[in-house]
Amino acid sequence: MKKLIVLAFVTLGFTAFAQNSDKAEALLNEVSTKIKAYKNISLDFKYELNNLSENIKQETRGDVVIEGEKYKLNILGVTRIYDGKTLYTISPEDEEVTISSDNTEDEGTITPSKMLSFYEDGYTYKMDIIQNVKGRKIQYVKLSPIDTNSEIKQVLLGIDATTKHIYNLIEVGKNGTKTTLTVNSFKTNEPISKTLFTFDESKYSDYFINKID
Repeated sequence: MKKLIVLAFVTLGFTAFAQNSDKAEALLNEVSTKIKAYKNISLDFKYELNNLSENIKQETRGDVVIEGEKYKLNILGVTRIYDGKTLYTISPEDEEVTISSDNTEDEGTITPSKMLSFYEDGYTYKMDIIQNVKGRKIQYVKLSPIDTNSEIKQVLLGIDATTKHIYNLIEVGKNGTKTTLTVNSFKTNEPISKTLFTFDESKYSDYFINKID
């Protein structure tokens, strides 16, 4: 009898986990479908980085315009333009432009163009807590990397339950680093310049051009 009771609890546990995972998947699919329907997305955001053991704390604001794989990102005084093939990193402070065909610094990097869809591959997920943020109901989904060698321990994705837009992203690294990206403004299908994602080298004739193969 005791074995039957234990088996029943185990079965219920697996069933609840599967249902939880299914709900998380359904929500993420809804978010993904909605985002992909937009021609472009403009975000203003706050970026926070904390590592208590290393005594590192950094907070800044930025903005990004995303259209498919293309994006223009402004953060920490640096502008990054990706035209779908080439990444241009413009640093006025250093008077340098770095040109690279690589859109990522490493495999774990969540680039702006992938920020709203990175979770589609390489993660398992389940529903997490619900928070009320200034009258908005934010449903969190907890994502865990399938790759056990990943430098990422987990990611919490906060989703506005009404708009199905991403409110924030909290990434926790295995090294104790916690990065939080919070969306302050989410605009879609805005009129944008045809040259927004085009790098004009003539504007940076005084800059050092660093081309990386």
